Amino acid sequence: MPSRHMHMTGEAEAPLRAALRAMRTKLELPDDFPPEVLAEAEQAAKSPRLPARDATDIPFFTVDPPTSRDLDQAMHLARTPTGFRVHYAIADVAAFVTPGGAIDAEAHRRVTTLYFPDARIPLHPPLLSEGAASLLPDQTAPALLWQIDLDVDGRTTATHVERALVRSRAKLDYETVQHRIDAGTAETPVALLADIGRLREAQEVERGGISLNVPEQEITERDNTYGLAYRTPLPADGWNAQISLLTGMAAADLMLAAGTGILRTLPTAPDGAVSRLRRSAKALRIDWPHHVSYSQLIRTLNPEDPRHAAFLQDCTALLRGAGYTAFTNGERPDPATHAAVAAPYAHCTAPLRRLVDRYAGELCVAAVAGDQPPEWVTAALPALSQEMADGTRRANSVERECVDIVEAALLKDRVGETFDAYVVDVKEQEPSTGTVHLEDPAVVARIEGGTGKLPLGERVRVRLTQADPGTAKVQFAPA
Repeated sequence: MPSRHMHMTGEAEAPLRAALRAMRTKLELPDDFPPEVLAEAEQAAKSPRLPARDATDIPFFTVDPPTSRDLDQAMHLARTPTGFRVHYAIADVAAFVTPGGAIDAEAHRRVTTLYFPDARIPLHPPLLSEGAASLLPDQTAPALLWQIDLDVDGRTTATHVERALVRSRAKLDYETVQHRIDAGTAETPVALLADIGRLREAQEVERGGISLNVPEQEITERDNTYGLAYRTPLPADGWNAQISLLTGMAAADLMLAAGTGILRTLPTAPDGAVSRLRRSAKALRIDWPHHVSYSQLIRTLNPEDPRHAAFLQDCTALLRGAGYTAFTNGERPDPATHAAVAAPYAHCTAPLRRLVDRYAGELCVAAVAGDQPPEWVTAALPALSQEMADGTRRANSVERECVDIVEAALLKDRVGETFDAYVVDVKEQEPSTGTVHLEDPAVVARIEGGTGKLPLGERVRVRLTQADPGTAKVQFAPA
């Protein structure tokens, strides 16, 4: 779908802000950090636990959205005589957080950073997450420094991780990286992101993994005015994600070999779910030969084709059910793999924004050093899976509700109007009910009230029946 920036009028903005405030109150979300947390953060920022190794000679760079300041990862990529070397620095949050202290306790209460159109609720005090612990350019900071060697085909041949001081030289964004690579003006470490990213994507195909290139509905902001847009991820998004996936897979292997860890897991989709997708593909007139696997098929699809976009949206159903699986004492976790990654995988690359990553990082450092994990890490593992499940569920709910509220604010004064839309989902038991995807404005919402079966993947004319931020989600009926 095309990317359109839809901005609200000043009149629409007031009910939006009121609805967002009401949502935060209703969900009982954390507010300001307690004084004891801020005091501890101020002291930690002044005197973090610094590592012995100095790796500030490596010219790291970061790739993040332009306005981000909570920078978890920085990378440097190089060719070697036998392939490639990936240096990946992950913010060392444990250098600033004392186990059992005020910051630690507050992080367990928050679990993840929560994002809103008008604010964010950070996991850690901004003094750390957007300051001393962040891998901001031209700032020396402690990190967990991963060194992953790859052969010429992009397969991992060696992994090492240890604590080190690092210094990023440049803060880049996805659009800038894509432009420089396309124009042939990127410096070698940035240009190699495309080479390594493509090789890792080929490895993903080989092992049967999937990356869904679904157009994203995102909230935009300009001059304090909010709107919605569709964004199809750039190739650079995917290449950058492959470096994070590479590290997460390396972390999982280290923890499995050591016998203690916590994995991000996803069970294999049941046969019934895949059968439903085959019926959906047929309805959308997408050719899916029986000898072609699901993972192979989705790589042939164009997310800007409405029928393909509808099918990709349907494919997200196979990714539901992801969770966290902790294990100790050498016991093999069950499940041990992430079905979409098609390999064991762990969250370890975003410790500024996600609680579990700090623990995974500690486990990996201990595994490489041949040490026993810290007691504060192993003591937390039994409860950590459920903490992350609850926190992730809350984050997903916040994200969806934010979009619902912005949609309703955009359309509040247009009830009764008609729009062009595509049907992207149809309920099997209620074929007159489903989901439509509007091009203009960038809205995805429920449709019901018709008498016939909705035509999956087809263009339809719909009428807006309700939209009121904080009260009634956007809903359509056939026009």
